[in-house]
Amino acid sequence: MARKLYIKTYGCQMNVYDSARMADVLAPLGYAKTDSPEDADMVILNTCHIREKAAEKVFSELGHWRKRKEAGADLTIAVAGCVAQAEGAEILNRAPFVDMVVGPQAYHRLPELLAQAERQRARKQSAGAKAPKLGVLDTEFPPESKFDHLPEALATPPGPVAFLAIQEGCDKFCTFCVVPYTRGAEYSRGPEAILAEAERLVLAGAREIVLLGQNVNAYHGEDAAGRVWSLAGLLTELERRLGGRADSPRWRYTTSHPREMDDALIAAHRDLPNLMPFLHLPVQSGSDAILKAMNRGHDVALYRDILARLRAARSDIALSSDFIVGFPGESDKDFEATLQLVRETGFAQAYSFKYSARPGTPAAALPNQVPEAVKDERLAVLQTLLREQQLAYNAAMAGRRMQVLLDRVGKRPGQLLGRSPYMQSVVVEAPEARIGDMLDVAIVAGYLNSLSTLATPGLEAA
Repeated sequence: MARKLYIKTYGCQMNVYDSARMADVLAPLGYAKTDSPEDADMVILNTCHIREKAAEKVFSELGHWRKRKEAGADLTIAVAGCVAQAEGAEILNRAPFVDMVVGPQAYHRLPELLAQAERQRARKQSAGAKAPKLGVLDTEFPPESKFDHLPEALATPPGPVAFLAIQEGCDKFCTFCVVPYTRGAEYSRGPEAILAEAERLVLAGAREIVLLGQNVNAYHGEDAAGRVWSLAGLLTELERRLGGRADSPRWRYTTSHPREMDDALIAAHRDLPNLMPFLHLPVQSGSDAILKAMNRGHDVALYRDILARLRAARSDIALSSDFIVGFPGESDKDFEATLQLVRETGFAQAYSFKYSARPGTPAAALPNQVPEAVKDERLAVLQTLLREQQLAYNAAMAGRRMQVLLDRVGKRPGQLLGRSPYMQSVVVEAPEARIGDMLDVAIVAGYLNSLSTLATPGLEAA
């Protein structure tokens, strides 16, 4: 009988990709994914260290699985991802019932680590009370890339929207960020492997592929002939090979850094018909002083220039960003500069957060930490402005027609949700069998978080 694997994924889209690949790695051992955690023979918590108190939330979640083990369940528990990388042996010390702790660069070794864990458990059963503490730990940054060891076979179909990691790690060392310490240095996969994986995803039914990387537009993969490819070159070749056919996928990429937004990539938004007119380009602050303290490596003038060149290349491009409020030393003037940048830009959507210190990052030791009450007030003001812009952007879609990819079930019976080219959720009345279809729909209204459509004749019969 197949053993059941439950993976709980926290955080970013890279973790979503990693979770899918963990399932691929374990499939040859007889593990099949399940959405029912209580039936699982193996549980993997694929963790994220970006949010505040991330480690404590993981330990709280582990408490549930400890109870299952204590009740006699034959269950293998693994902690993977960035909290595993950051906390390492501390997880095994605080939660000795955990069988494996695996960093994000080591999950290709899961079969070997699982075998070690099973041998440990067998020794414990024979040793009884005298058995030493158990737990397999692998948080090394191996010299070879994990991507070179992942299986080509897909354990489960990707669905209409698929993620494809092309780059990992970060060399930017923003003072607030843990990514360089948990994901390691920037690494770019070879273009041949990416092109082959993209074709497999399309053959398996993917209609939209999101290229992923911590600094995705810093992609610099080297091919077999020693030529270095840029993200623009990779997108152009993906379009050449997979565009212009009945099952051609749409392309997106995330997350980008302003320092890597070059002319060729901007031109790709003008020239490639399947590259969607949406860009998530985090700025973090509208104050040059704060950007310098963050070690972002760009100023506001560069960011404005990039946006102007993008809009000149693709006038309808939708823009998204990230903002941190209350960074150490942020004054009222600095915060007002952020609000001014938002007002003049007009974001289709954006993510905003209060600054929270991450242990081991330079910003955690900076003076002039902003009081929590001030952070709360500033965040409320910023989010109000961003919501107003998002609502206005969506409302302006009324009366337009657009291609929408139906990718998931809606909240109500007979309702599906899709993705617009501009990354909005679109509500369509259609049967579940239409998931994966690309429809030309008429937008009748735009709300804060979605667009609504006219009924499309014939959908109910599909």
